[in-house]
Amino acid sequence: MAERCPPGTGPGQSGRPDMTEVVGRDDLLFVTLDTLRHDVAAELAAAGRTPELARRLPGGRWEQRHAPGSFTYASHQAMFAGFLPTPVRQGPHPRLFAARFPGSESTAEGTYVFEEADLVSGLAAAGYRTVCIGGVGFFNRLGALGSVLPGLFQEAHWEPEFGVASPHSFEAQVARAEQVVAGLPAGRRLFLFVNVSALHQPNWFHLPGATAAAGDTRASHAAALAYVDRHIGRLFAAMSSRRRCFAVVCSDHGTAYGDDGWSGHRIGHESVWTVPYAHFFLDDPRTAP
Repeated sequence: MAERCPPGTGPGQSGRPDMTEVVGRDDLLFVTLDTLRHDVAAELAAAGRTPELARRLPGGRWEQRHAPGSFTYASHQAMFAGFLPTPVRQGPHPRLFAARFPGSESTAEGTYVFEEADLVSGLAAAGYRTVCIGGVGFFNRLGALGSVLPGLFQEAHWEPEFGVASPHSFEAQVARAEQVVAGLPAGRRLFLFVNVSALHQPNWFHLPGATAAAGDTRASHAAALAYVDRHIGRLFAAMSSRRRCFAVVCSDHGTAYGDDGWSGHRIGHESVWTVPYAHFFLDDPRTAP
């Protein structure tokens, strides 16, 4: 069912592309910057500390949205069903992707509708190679629970070097992504999902001078994002090396660092529910003027 879109939210407006044209034509990249707070992301972009991300963001700024869950597992289950973070203003908000569901109020003209129960399976049915490069424990395949989310994909990668305890986790994840892209036949479309673990605790080791005894802070969280920015250009380059790529980059939830006396996530606090979001195209350099 197609909803009646509010003024200014139809296809081609407010930066919302027609996903019925994108899917099947372009490669797709979905990056979750696990645990990233919106306020920290916005501050670093404004201060010029994340230049690689900022030059891709529409207008150089993150969009403020509400997460569909307060921790990794819940949020990713929702996002893989097509429920990406929601704009903070009153909806309805047309979605990029949606499972066919009678009476859906967020399925609109330009929404890519799939018959399967999750987006990953829907893209596989559309001919995409679906690949997961995991980060936090819900993607490590070391037990039944850690196998649910990566089990949606045709191909899933995780190793300790990708995990939260590694100071070089994102570099290792990007290197694996480059291998995945290089090994795929030129004609095969790719849906690559990367769960970036670097922002998640522990992140103290990304802040020069910090110690394990002092623990994680809002400043080390910010330093972890700056670390990710130094390497994410390689991921963007790999994903646009074969054809144009449509990318969604966002957080799955935030985390509290003593805000109003709260710490961590899986709680109903503004620092957890408010997340940065962006989508944009990565152009194939072979077709650039």
